[in-house]
Amino acid sequence: MINHHGRDAFCRRVVFPCRQHGQIANLYGRSIGAAFPHRLLPRSKGGLFAWESVRSFPTVILVEGLFDLAVLWQAGFRNTTCAIGTQLTPAQVAQLAEQPGRSVYIAFDQDDNQAGQKAAHQLAHRLQSAGIHVHIVRLPGGLDPNSYFVAGASAADFTARLREADRL
Repeated sequence: MINHHGRDAFCRRVVFPCRQHGQIANLYGRSIGAAFPHRLLPRSKGGLFAWESVRSFPTVILVEGLFDLAVLWQAGFRNTTCAIGTQLTPAQVAQLAEQPGRSVYIAFDQDDNQAGQKAAHQLAHRLQSAGIHVHIVRLPGGLDPNSYFVAGASAADFTARLREADRL
């Protein structure tokens, strides 16, 4: 946890444990200052966040970041999980595919440079190959789920976005 400069790599960050098979596999740090916003230790990021609470749902909302997950849980969407980024590991895809016929709503960041949207479409095709029904949630430009709620959206607004999601 000490970087090559001898400093705490997670200084000025909110730290979340990443679990896999009930064990802490990594730590995720989200900056609360001017530092680079995301930090993981250089190893596997573990399974999907809060998976034990989500795995029984036939419909799952998948977001990029833990703040997105937190705001959706706070709004009552307990079927939300997070991959900590847009790239899912084979183990995370397997988690989503463990329940036949599951539907996954991908609610990635609506980046101005289209990175979140491109990643969502790439992931959608990968999940479809694993037998998962996939929907892509469209939020207003430049917003992620967290900033969408911070801008004043309600649970009803997000539910409408889920209903309007593109099915692939």
